Amino acid sequence: MEAAWSYRHCARLSREIQARLEGLPKPIIDRAWDAQVRLCRRYRKLVAPGKQKNIAVVAIARELAGFIWDIGRLAMSLALPRTTQPEA
Repeated sequence: MEAAWSYRHCARLSREIQARLEGLPKPIIDRAWDAQVRLCRRYRKLVAPGKQKNIAVVAIARELAGFIWDIGRLAMSLALPRTTQPEA
């Protein structure tokens, strides 16, 4: 829930964040950036017409959980080759 409050600010890549992204696969970086842009935009669209900030943040937190799940699923698919089969 607390992480969702950070989407009040515009999406940007600071030097610190760029350093954290080094060595990560490109599909994960792209998906994370898509999430950042979408959640920042969604927060602004919810708050602009007068939606309470707390309610908007809860909506963002729910969507953030979905992005976290998706990135975890993507990371697992990149880490495990599809041709390996478990040994009996």
